[in-house]
Amino acid sequence: MKYIQDKVIIVTGAGSGFGRLTASKAAELGAKVVCVDVNEAALDEVVGSIVEAGGGAISSVADVRQVDEIRSSVNAAIAKFGKVDVLVNNAGTMPLAFIRDHAVALDAWNKCIDINFKGVMNGTAAVYDQMMKQGAGQIVNVSSIYGNHPVIGASIYGATKAAVNYFSNSVRHESRGKIKVSVIKPTGVPATGLANSVVNPEGVVGILGQNALEFQEFVQKLMTGQAPAAALNPAEIGYAALDPSFIADAIIHVINQPLGVTLSDVTVRATGDHYIL
Repeated sequence: MKYIQDKVIIVTGAGSGFGRLTASKAAELGAKVVCVDVNEAALDEVVGSIVEAGGGAISSVADVRQVDEIRSSVNAAIAKFGKVDVLVNNAGTMPLAFIRDHAVALDAWNKCIDINFKGVMNGTAAVYDQMMKQGAGQIVNVSSIYGNHPVIGASIYGATKAAVNYFSNSVRHESRGKIKVSVIKPTGVPATGLANSVVNPEGVVGILGQNALEFQEFVQKLMTGQAPAAALNPAEIGYAALDPSFIADAIIHVINQPLGVTLSDVTVRATGDHYIL
C-alpha cells in the first residue's frame, strides 16, 4: 500500500523511542515528516539521518505542554509542505509509582498529566482547524494497555491513558467524516526511554497479576543474557520482549490506509508477554 506516500506527518516526541522510529519509517515510505521534540540535539540527529537517507523532514523544537509551541510546529509544517495530513501524539512519560510514593512522585505525576493528556489535547487543538479546513486529516494517539483498566502502581499514568482513550473517541465523534482518529495501545516494551521516567519499578506489578514472579525471573535472565531464544524471536509463539519497532509499525499501518478507512483501536503485544490487561 502506498497511501502514506507524500502525506505530511507531524510526530511529537520524535527525538527518541516510538517517535523516532515512526518518523524514520514514515520518511522511508515517502512521507514528509515534521519532527517535534523538546530536545533540539536529538531532533537534529533524527532529521539529519532522514535527510541523509533521501527522505523529507524538518525539525521543530516544541514542548507539547505549551499549546502555542505546538501551534508553531503546525504552522512550520504548513509553511514548508502546505498542509498537515496526520498528527501523531506520541510524546509521553511513565512515572509508575504507588500512592504511598506521593512525596517523591508528585512532581513527576503532574508532568505526566501535562504531557500525556494535555499534550494530546494541545496537539489536537493545534491541528483541528487546519484539518477541518482541508476536509480531511488523521490524529494518531499513542495510549497504553494501562488505560484499559485501573491497576495499582499506575494510578496517574493509567488515568492519563484512559483520558486519552476517552478524548480520542470524542474527537472521532465530533469530527466524523473529516478527521480519522486512531489509538495505539502498546503493551510493555522493555527497550524504550519510558522506563527512565518510572519512579518505583515495582509499579509494574499491576499489569502482571499472577505472572509477576515469572516476569521478574524473565527480566533477570534478560539482563544476564540467559533468556530463552524463543522469548527474543518474533517468529516464535513464545516471543515475550516486544521490540519498539513493532509499535512504530502499528502507527505506520493505521496511517497507511485508504482515506475512508480508519483503524481506530489497536493493541500491540508480544504473544508470550506477561501482561494481563
